[in-house]
Amino acid sequence: MTTTMKTATSVKTTCPYCGVGCGVNLTLPHSASEAVPPVSGDLEHPANFGRLCVKGSSLAQTIQSDDRLITPIVDGHPVAWESAIKTVSAKIAQVVKDHGPDAFAFYLSGQILTEDYYVANKLAKGFIGTANVDTNSRLCMASAVVGYKRAFGSDSVPCNYEDLELCDLLIMVGSNAAWTHPILYQRIAAAKKQRPNMKVVVIDPRETATCDIADLHLAIKPGSDAAIFSFLLTDSVQAGILNDDFIANHTNGFEAALSQAKESTPSLSLTADFCGIGEQDLASLASWWRDTAKTITFYSQGVNQSSSGVDKCNAIINCHLATGRIGKEGAGPFSITGQPNAMGGREVGGLANQLAAHMDFATPGAQDLVQRFWQAPNMATKDGLKAVDLFQAMEKGKVKVVWIMSTNPMVSLPDTAQVRRALEKCELVIVSDCKAHTDTTAMADVLFPATGWSEKDGTVTNSERRISRQRGLLPAPGEAKHDWWAICEVAKRLGFQSAFSYQNVHEIFAEHAALSAFENNGKRDFDIGHFSQITQSEYDALTPVQWPVPKGRPEGTKRMFEDGYFFTLDGRAKFVAISPSLPKYQASQEWPFTLNTGRVRDQWHTMTRTGDAASLAKHTAQPYVEIHPKDAKRLGIKDKDLVRLTSSYGEALLKAKVSRAVAPDNVFAPIHWTRQFANASVVSNLIPQVVDPLSGQPESKHAQVQLEAVRDICYGLIISAVPLVLSECLYWCQVPSEQGYHYEVVWPNGQTQASLKAIDREQDKDLAENVEWLEYSNPATQQIRLAKLVDQKITMLIYMHSQPKSILADWLISKLEVNTPLSLVDRLAILVGSPANAEEKGEIVCSCYQVGSKQIEKAVSTGICSVDGLGAKLKCGTNCGSCLPELKRFVSSVVELSA
Repeated sequence: MTTTMKTATSVKTTCPYCGVGCGVNLTLPHSASEAVPPVSGDLEHPANFGRLCVKGSSLAQTIQSDDRLITPIVDGHPVAWESAIKTVSAKIAQVVKDHGPDAFAFYLSGQILTEDYYVANKLAKGFIGTANVDTNSRLCMASAVVGYKRAFGSDSVPCNYEDLELCDLLIMVGSNAAWTHPILYQRIAAAKKQRPNMKVVVIDPRETATCDIADLHLAIKPGSDAAIFSFLLTDSVQAGILNDDFIANHTNGFEAALSQAKESTPSLSLTADFCGIGEQDLASLASWWRDTAKTITFYSQGVNQSSSGVDKCNAIINCHLATGRIGKEGAGPFSITGQPNAMGGREVGGLANQLAAHMDFATPGAQDLVQRFWQAPNMATKDGLKAVDLFQAMEKGKVKVVWIMSTNPMVSLPDTAQVRRALEKCELVIVSDCKAHTDTTAMADVLFPATGWSEKDGTVTNSERRISRQRGLLPAPGEAKHDWWAICEVAKRLGFQSAFSYQNVHEIFAEHAALSAFENNGKRDFDIGHFSQITQSEYDALTPVQWPVPKGRPEGTKRMFEDGYFFTLDGRAKFVAISPSLPKYQASQEWPFTLNTGRVRDQWHTMTRTGDAASLAKHTAQPYVEIHPKDAKRLGIKDKDLVRLTSSYGEALLKAKVSRAVAPDNVFAPIHWTRQFANASVVSNLIPQVVDPLSGQPESKHAQVQLEAVRDICYGLIISAVPLVLSECLYWCQVPSEQGYHYEVVWPNGQTQASLKAIDREQDKDLAENVEWLEYSNPATQQIRLAKLVDQKITMLIYMHSQPKSILADWLISKLEVNTPLSLVDRLAILVGSPANAEEKGEIVCSCYQVGSKQIEKAVSTGICSVDGLGAKLKCGTNCGSCLPELKRFVSSVVELSA
């Protein structure tokens, strides 16, 4: 690939969101006073070829934030870096001396760069002497890692993105790629449009946006995935489609795996019953599997986040090994990662059971090899604590210092109450972040200001093993520093100066590459030895490449295992005998609903970045729980009602979304909202700390809950020119907006007057004299509408009503910017809630062009009956394509009504 990487004002970098790893063009503004121009997709990057989803397209909106952490803070007080590093290193040294190295731990993130990961892992495992280095990637793909290693002897993703377009059968398991990996989904959708005979099967308890392109949706009982593939293995034998030569020459353990599969899933009818699906649907999948050699099984969190996630992964891999559908174009078991650098973390040993360069403590000779390469004085000798175990040990007082980087465990880990107790018990909590206020920074004793995307410089690896550069272009604000720099400064203070004296990030990458090739000679899968002598200029110009990239093969490797050689001791892949099992906890009379968790289309993780982009909040403004109409009717719950979910671990308040996308007795809630955005909507409060015994990955997609409507309440909307403390509210949610502050609130009936007085006091700190209140009330509808004017300009609006009600918040927020006295017409319109001639958009469907449901419905009512027609009329669906499944539903509903 020929490309110019950098000009005076622009740079090619990678998106910091999902594991697709899209290439991005970032342009520097002409002056410091100007906003960063909108980003664009890199036409030459092989992950996305110029396309970006709405989150990626909105990256420029997230660069400048009022909540940046810009100076080190110790015990609540700003200090110099030297002082903060001295405090941290002294405490680490004292704790290690008094309690041993395992009293220290890193908790890292799939959003830091590979070089950051490398030095953290090196410091802990080679020099402090503890393997307590784990990461939030434990929550997303640890089961896939163990599944690959059990089967292949290595953590090797065999496929690439082209295979998704070249396969004839794509089985998507536990993945709502339309929302979680939108660019890959659009590539798949385009391939299917070109080749209509390509079959797509979605296996998911919910009907998601991904089902839009599915020829078959298997709405299985939650957690029953492994039985599908256990049955496909036995059916492959009966159908005579085994690849006997491949099994005989390149694998071990087939007979044991087959025997267990026959015992677990002896027939189609019993398997269908176990999974809660129709026999005909399972028969259709089996028929397509039998007839289609070019098959990809694409799996993600719905498989991994399980108490039997590893077995599910191996059930999938078993089927591909048995039929020889691996190491070939358009065929293979493809685990897709959730984070931008989950793969990079795996490469350098960023999990507690790993060493480095895809070696672990169980790899014969690996500990000695890594110790010699690092010249490490205090090499760890055994696995460290995995994420959930780590925080449990912290609560018990065994881990006394934890350094958390670029992640928010107070929201993402299960059983938030336990995580809080652990961090409260820990003697020193260090948090490196670019944001000053998160649920986790609130628990910190020391805060290190970190560089963020557009400032960080290093590499990331996407889901197809493609290493790309993430380049910094913008200057770091205040005292913000790169994570690798902070780690190295602490390491030097601990007495390890010579091993951490890197002058530039490319030196870390070169050392990482050299370790991957050290005494390798083809024995280990991860080898990027080609880069072991990389120079600064070569690093700056690095183009995306898929590992392995050994010396002499700079072009990299498109697919793994094409030669049938695996990285086990005997070079053969291993079948694993598995017995399908359901999640640990099942519905009971006390806990009758099964909770499934996941994501929404336009938000990312805990919203620390996407929460800064007001446009991304328009599609889904508030946390919600999806409830089947049958259950909603039985419980007296209407759409948008406030609902309380309770488990034996905690509770959450969410808005109801009545939908047939979930099955009866099942509910779904997204994971994104934190206490920074909503006071009582952290979904991990409800999740038990159940983990897979092999991978340690939590069963975060499964919990048993009670569900009830919250009664005797008043709903409201507050718009304010200043931030408010809403402690009097039963529920509040702050919705990001371009200006001012937008809150959706709920009060207990009878407490609204006291709440309004408290809110007024909070806002009225300017002691302005010329204050005027506009007021409208309707006792019949229990509506109250208030507008506070200071010097005839709006500073606050409050709308209260007995039922959830949609109001034109954007128009009202725009009135905060009006610097001239309000006209009589505007005063009346504010009390009404909208101007007389306003076109109501409805709920935003297309975030790129801010097109709403009512606009789409209006266009469809005029006779537009295709997605292309809607795009021509309204532009919706013509940019990133994330809204296309929803647009199709609008068109389909009208076609059905007119039929």
